[in-house]
Amino acid sequence: QVQLVESGGGLVQPGDSLRLSCAASGFTLADYAIGWFRQYPGGDGREGLTCTSNKDEYPPYLHSVKGRFTISRDNAKNTVYLQMNNLKPEDTAVYYCAAGVDYGCSGTDFGSWGQGTQVTVSS
Repeated sequence: QVQLVESGGGLVQPGDSLRLSCAASGFTLADYAIGWFRQYPGGDGREGLTCTSNKDEYPPYLHSVKGRFTISRDNAKNTVYLQMNNLKPEDTAVYYCAAGVDYGCSGTDFGSWGQGTQVTVSS
């Protein structure tokens, strides 16, 4: 059974850092494109933040998180991470990872999703 489990969220103050984890089971994460997304409180849609793909030389980043967030993989642990630095109140959201057959970050249909982890940035 394909499963993605996010962890690492929490309540932090502005300027703090968090590292989110996305652990995969039931499939080899290294063979797939993995994306990180977030959904704002009360929002309907999910915003794409970044993605890691074997077909892209560099991961793309949403402009508002570029330079603060970094995606990485640990294939031995079948896990993808999202390092988030200099967090801001506007980063408050539920964060999700998702996997899809790797056609590059712009061409992948992310069909498998985790349950999400809450990140709250507040003083």
